[in-house]
Amino acid sequence: MAHAIPLVPRVLVQKASRRYIAGSTVGEAVARIRKLNALGCAATVDVLGEVVADMRQAERTADEYIEVLDAVHAHGLDANVSVKPSALGLLLDEAHCEHNLLRIVDAAARHGNFVRIDMEDASCTQKEIDLLGRLRPRHTNVGLVLQAYLKRTYRDIEPLLGQGRNLRLCKGIYVEDRQHLVDDAWRDRSAINAHFLHHVGRCFDTGTFVGVATHDAELIDGVTRLARSRDIDRSRFEFQMLLGVCEPLRDQLLLAGYRVRIYVPYGKDWYGYSTRRIKENPQIAGYLMRAMLTR
Repeated sequence: MAHAIPLVPRVLVQKASRRYIAGSTVGEAVARIRKLNALGCAATVDVLGEVVADMRQAERTADEYIEVLDAVHAHGLDANVSVKPSALGLLLDEAHCEHNLLRIVDAAARHGNFVRIDMEDASCTQKEIDLLGRLRPRHTNVGLVLQAYLKRTYRDIEPLLGQGRNLRLCKGIYVEDRQHLVDDAWRDRSAINAHFLHHVGRCFDTGTFVGVATHDAELIDGVTRLARSRDIDRSRFEFQMLLGVCEPLRDQLLLAGYRVRIYVPYGKDWYGYSTRRIKENPQIAGYLMRAMLTR
């Protein structure tokens, strides 16, 4: 199914993608977030698009994030934003990227909101850690993502920990050279879990708020057991999931009283995001097949 995606008409990919993309406009994103908030979920908004062609495009992306933050504030929504530095020009001009990100962080601060710097592939890891390091002395409303499948995360996490800090942990999705990965991660995703739990434990130890970004039910169970064993209040962490993925698990967590934040992508680059999600998630490929059969 994944290999056949380029042969599937775009209209059918778009039909299947409605489950996990909020739409192409800010207004559609607002409507989806409002529904999620009504269910008890917070949200983080991602404007689709990576690796811009020029700095004018990067500036337009920053403008759109500021529009999102204004809309979230105007509608009283429980949502923040997640930003990929490559979409702000990181790989073209780091100084200009920092300027674009600073504009977004300042806009968020005006509304009492928060900006998450998404982590990208290993070629960007140090650049994005350095970017946070330059912003953090002046801005407390910005945080980073670290990937548990990278060996270097054991070193990278320590300067990011501390009371009042805010970190997201995920397993990692980029195809990386094996030398960068923890043992067996390249062939067995469950091999990452012990490393992930170690990093969550460091967050708990240091009073760092942690967003646990995973759909792995076994890993989620491990995090909840760890929190109970250390008597960690549920206000000190949250689970984060993709829009439209593992919704029964999402609902179980909400019912159990855990905070859940949903990653809400929207924008004109829906096709690229859709095909990546379909390739990564066989269940989504099933949605696409049903869309083809019921058109």
